[in-house]
Amino acid sequence: MADDKSNAAEYWKANVRLIFGCLVVWAFVSYGCAILFRPILAGIPVGGTDLGFWFAQQGSILTFIVLIFFYAWRMNKLDAKFGLGE
Repeated sequence: MADDKSNAAEYWKANVRLIFGCLVVWAFVSYGCAILFRPILAGIPVGGTDLGFWFAQQGSILTFIVLIFFYAWRMNKLDAKFGLGE
């Protein structure tokens, strides 16, 4: 019984760490690169516009999609590690 609780606590801790990491990446790309660092990124041309504008329009959306697939992949590995696979 205590082993099950310990295993569940470890699983939840790993899950929260993964969620937090994904949120940090998402916030950095969508808020940092698109708003805070836009003046710094303005001199880097990408597709006919500057990199800061590109992050605001496309980069944050593409990063979010990549994060969804990354989260699903890592959760499948985490589930398998703790014996919770499908």
